[in-house]
Amino acid sequence: MEKSKIKPNGLALLPFLIFVVVYLGIGVTLVAKGDPMGFYGFKGPIAVIVGIIAAFLMHKGSINEKFDALIKGCGDENIITMCIIYILAGAFSVVSKQMGGVDSTVNLGLTLIPANFVTAGLFIICCFLSIATGTSVGTIAAVGPIAVGFAEKAGISMPLMVAAMVGGAMFGDNLSIISDTTIAATRTQNVEMRDKFRVNIALALPAALITLVLLLIFGRPAVPPQIESLEFNIVKVLPYIFVLVAAIAGLNVFVVLLGGIVFSGVIGMAYGAFNPLQWTNHIYDGFSGMFEIFLLSMLTGGLAYMVTQAGGMEWLLQKIKGMVKGRKSAELGIGALTLITDAATANNTVAIIIDGPIAKEMCEEFKVDPRRSASLLDAFSCVMQGLIPYGAQLLIACSFTNGLVSPVGVIPLLWYQLLLAVLLTLSIFFPFADGYIKKHPWNFEEWKPVKAK
Repeated sequence: MEKSKIKPNGLALLPFLIFVVVYLGIGVTLVAKGDPMGFYGFKGPIAVIVGIIAAFLMHKGSINEKFDALIKGCGDENIITMCIIYILAGAFSVVSKQMGGVDSTVNLGLTLIPANFVTAGLFIICCFLSIATGTSVGTIAAVGPIAVGFAEKAGISMPLMVAAMVGGAMFGDNLSIISDTTIAATRTQNVEMRDKFRVNIALALPAALITLVLLLIFGRPAVPPQIESLEFNIVKVLPYIFVLVAAIAGLNVFVVLLGGIVFSGVIGMAYGAFNPLQWTNHIYDGFSGMFEIFLLSMLTGGLAYMVTQAGGMEWLLQKIKGMVKGRKSAELGIGALTLITDAATANNTVAIIIDGPIAKEMCEEFKVDPRRSASLLDAFSCVMQGLIPYGAQLLIACSFTNGLVSPVGVIPLLWYQLLLAVLLTLSIFFPFADGYIKKHPWNFEEWKPVKAK
């Protein structure tokens, strides 16, 4: 069915709405029953399947036509590319951690931190570690016990230490080329990761630098803690640096990740962390760890295509376009939609996968640079994900304090997320962060950057 022949149909959106309501409703119910991680107790792919069943029951057409639409959506080129990148990123993350990369990175940072600047130093460690590993939750899990220990010994505000740790983790989650949010944002907008990084960092870095200054001023310890001499190996940090530099340089993302997996594997075997067979098992463990997001992305792609073919997306776009008057309001719409969706799903990757196709349509209609759109999707989703008290990041971070800090109590101190939200909004009205876009304008006809003369 040609896009131009699709008739708007608001009722076609009901399966998508059912998916979100089921996901949100069960999460809220579990939390109400006392499970603080309730939003993650019910798996997203099952909620999508409920939405797919609803689409089969509600949408017109034969059963075979509906299956064809589902499979076509699941097998979309961007969806499959996204899923392959997910599993390679998972493999790199696990192999690098098993060879000691995470421990060496944290210990190196702690060794270099002056005792008087431990809060700001932990923020920097979390920024680098989350960029290197692509996971905010993994970063918080690795650094959390250390952060809480320092806060207790040095008389630093525990909520401030937790907030600094979560802020640094969200900085890297937003920027890392192996983060599932970056993968989803760039694939749904069909742009290169390095381009999105260059646009995104112009917003994220100022917010991080202001946060760092605030932490240097207000995060000084009452009693400088004794930071013990910790063992680290700079060689084990090199695969992270390789992946970051190679991706920014423009090397194909598949080559980057495969290179990182091999690089980490060689180092791990050289230092006796694992043997060749164990290395392959760690690679597979990385694949397995990404199964949920792999399946969620694929099924959501299928559901989105079914909803699109039934006219749901066309109806939604018409309504959004009625409120949007130009590029600025289109960018505001993308940001607001992402914030709302993330608040509803408590999962920034899911929010991007849902909103990505709508954002791309708005880019085409209102000439929003898709690199900018990818940046807005990722950054706004990380803002909300790092602020909601029922998100995994705050829940896990506060769990290390044994009840001394509540997620709600940390929110006013989440300076990085709040500053990023302000800068994102200001950048829509005052294009202070559009330097890269202006130097490399976008060709909307061919959907790629204009070639430099």
